[in-house]
This record gives sequence, structure tokens and C-alpha cells, in this order.
Amino acid sequence: MNPIAYLLNLPIDLKHVHNIFHILQLRKYVLDPDHAFIIEAIEVTEDLAYEERPVHILDRRIKQMRNKQMPLVKVLWAKHTSS
Repeated sequence: MNPIAYLLNLPIDLKHVHNIFHILQLRKYVLDPDHAFIIEAIEVTEDLAYEERPVHILDRRIKQMRNKQMPLVKVLWAKHTSS
């Protein structure tokens, strides 16, 4: 690879995912000892589709931009916990 792209060694489960990323897509990770990843099994179909369904709207608000308003909605999705 050239100096502005990275080739990732992905597990066999992710063989259909494009494994080359441009350096501008990456961000530096700041180490946090309390940070832990909870890995959940994801059911992906043969055509790499993943279906997710909304369960409940947790919160709504309007974010005021300079010249417009943007509605924001926090949604609880199936197979996810609220945080």
C-alpha cells in the first residue's frame, strides 16, 4: 500500500467488507482504561443486509443551526440497550 492508505487484516467473517481505508478516514484513538467494547453477534444475510427495527422514541429535540432548525430523535432499536 502507499503511505496514505491502510490495508486491514479482517477476520474471515468480514471477507465481503472492503479492507482498504484512506488515511483521512481514520482518527487517532485516545486511550481510556475504562473504555470497553461490548461485542454483540450481528446476523447478516447473504447479501450483507442487516435489518434493524425501532422500538421506542427515547427523546426529541430541535438543534438550532445558524439559519435553520434540525430535528433530532433518539431511538431505542431492537437488539440494543438504551444508554
